[in-house]
Amino acid sequence: MAAFEYRQAEEIQRVFAEHRVRYLFLGKSGAILLGFPDTTQDADLYVDKQRENCAALVPALHELGFELSQTEDEEIRRGKDFIQLKNGPFDLDLIFAPDGIERFEDAWSRRVDAEGFPVCHLDDIIASKRSANRKKDMESLGRLEAFREYWRNKRS
Repeated sequence: MAAFEYRQAEEIQRVFAEHRVRYLFLGKSGAILLGFPDTTQDADLYVDKQRENCAALVPALHELGFELSQTEDEEIRRGKDFIQLKNGPFDLDLIFAPDGIERFEDAWSRRVDAEGFPVCHLDDIIASKRSANRKKDMESLGRLEAFREYWRNKRS
């Protein structure tokens, strides 16, 4: 699958707004929307686990072009902690319980508006990667922390 593209973020933003889905870009895709100079293969979304939000997510994913199995549909509706979708126009990770972030409402209150995209605060992205403690996350952590200093200075 090709790398995550800005156009995909725009499609997600448009369709999720139409369906009133509450979500935040997370992971490297979120950091990229904040200006982090890197690439990733998928979009990572932290999705509000409320029942109505999960129910609205299913038709939004269909509209984006994802073909959901019955199992995936059920997992999304109940807000399974992590769901990887590779059966659509791009790869998408739905994260209902990310490592390092206690509650969606907390992350939502700290979110950053990046040109209209709702993005987890860079501190939350870094905390999630640190808590996940996967090798690929640890490899990018130093670069993300260095970028955080640049990003903070740029925003001041």
